Amino acid sequence: MPSRRRAAAVQAYLPAASQSSSFVGSSWSRTLSQQIHTAGRVAAGAPMRAPVRMCGIIGIFKQEGPVNVELYEGLLMLQHRGQDSAGMVTTDWAKFREFKDNGLVKDVFAKKSVMDKLQGQVGIGHVRYPTAGSASAQEAQPFFVNSPLGIYLIHNGNLTNTDELRDMLNSSSSFFNRHLKTDSDSEVLLNIFADEIHRAHQRFVQSEAQTDPNEHKMDFVLEAGETMMKTLQGAYSCICLVKGVGLVAFRDPHGIRPLSLGRRQSLDGKGTEWAIASEDCAFGPIAFERVRDVQPGEMVIITEDGQLVTRQCVPGQLNPCIFEYIYLSRPDSVLNDVNVYNFQLGLGTRLAGKIKERNWDIDVVVPVPDGSRPAAIQVSAEMGLPYREGLVKNRYVGRTFIMPDQRMREMSVRRKLNAMPAVFEGRNVLLIDDSIVRGTTMAQIVDMVRKAGARKVYLASSAPPVRFPNVYGVDMPNRKEFVAHGLTEEEICNVLRADGLVYQDVEDLLAVGYSMNPNIKTWDAACFDGHYVTGDIDDEYLLELESSGRGKSRTRAGRKTSLVSATV
Repeated sequence: MPSRRRAAAVQAYLPAASQSSSFVGSSWSRTLSQQIHTAGRVAAGAPMRAPVRMCGIIGIFKQEGPVNVELYEGLLMLQHRGQDSAGMVTTDWAKFREFKDNGLVKDVFAKKSVMDKLQGQVGIGHVRYPTAGSASAQEAQPFFVNSPLGIYLIHNGNLTNTDELRDMLNSSSSFFNRHLKTDSDSEVLLNIFADEIHRAHQRFVQSEAQTDPNEHKMDFVLEAGETMMKTLQGAYSCICLVKGVGLVAFRDPHGIRPLSLGRRQSLDGKGTEWAIASEDCAFGPIAFERVRDVQPGEMVIITEDGQLVTRQCVPGQLNPCIFEYIYLSRPDSVLNDVNVYNFQLGLGTRLAGKIKERNWDIDVVVPVPDGSRPAAIQVSAEMGLPYREGLVKNRYVGRTFIMPDQRMREMSVRRKLNAMPAVFEGRNVLLIDDSIVRGTTMAQIVDMVRKAGARKVYLASSAPPVRFPNVYGVDMPNRKEFVAHGLTEEEICNVLRADGLVYQDVEDLLAVGYSMNPNIKTWDAACFDGHYVTGDIDDEYLLELESSGRGKSRTRAGRKTSLVSATV
């Protein structure tokens, strides 16, 4: 983070730190004051930001019996949120058992010997999104700290003040001058949480309370939730295992990333079992029913004996990421009381109205699989045009969006999709896609469809042009890599080599969201309109994010990539 922003952020934290008792607060105050005075002398360099990722998380509490198989099934339902690595921790509250590695869920947990070791009736699981950062299994989650209590944490989202938090943890302002093993913001978040639990414990010890601190572990965790949420900035939906407390989940005050709570009865009917996950689609195969979303700024605890405890740690205002509904989440999920499938149908209705204004001569509507199908079906119905599946997808290769190297993304398109001449030959085709980010994939699809015999190829995007980075947990860091960067719609159409192009309007996109849940007053649509709901993102931050190295090797459509040389 730039020195000016870092100094301001540190200054903002001082009042909270100085309110602590002299023992608890003094070291923080002194160190933070020193940072304020020295921040102006620190050269403004690229921020050492954590690798941004889209992740899937799940936690399950059972009354009895091993939880490992159900965690596995839940992770399979969240696999679309990350294919780089997978991890799982289970416990019987006497011992934690952990396994994580790079790879898909089915491969990481393929060995019976691995699953047999993951004993315990409570557990958490994580799937990670690949990035331009480290692909090491060391960056796979869950992360662990042994003090206080023993905490495992999994995280979906991205902190936007990671730098100053890391500085504080590495200084005397932390209780233990904590050493961080990775560049992950999730490890930073875990250690901030741990530090705040220590502070809550020390405040209790210094008080004149006569009771044993061990009887107040949950109180310390809830108090830490309040102070932590006042310190963190950005997006975070988290699930933890805290020894002596239980299964703990919390969500940032804006509710940017989703987090759902599920419930079922135990097999003997004598108790309630709980699940918490990024998307409620994970609940179906394991027979949980969605109860509600974890609220922005809320902490939920399932105690070791299965009791549900909730606390609103800080005031919250729901500002969910609208890109979740366009691209990231499964259509069979309900997030923030909005059905993803119905949302995508609504986008199709709005998009059809814009397409009609163009008066294109269209013979057939074809989706770019898979995420655009609901919108394409609705466009077809609204316009009275035949709907056809003309692009056959090879389901044994990854999504090009998640491949961190641009050359690999371009090479993979040709083995990912195959155009059928039976659908395209001699026809004017309308291709519907859920979004067009870099445009590289779409430009190649247009070429494939022409080679399959299409007379004309028109494009329609369910989403508006992506013009700004997503800093809240999706790997879209560099404005220059977006096909829409600095170009008009007509110029983008020329780059993609299409005969016509229409985008969804931002206003229509937001209108669909508001119609689905009127209680949402502001959606996070930053990647489309540049308005960041956390209020701490400015041009200086974005410029230094772009200069940090992430995305610099990527290209957008219209730039040639050699399969021999990495030079573009």
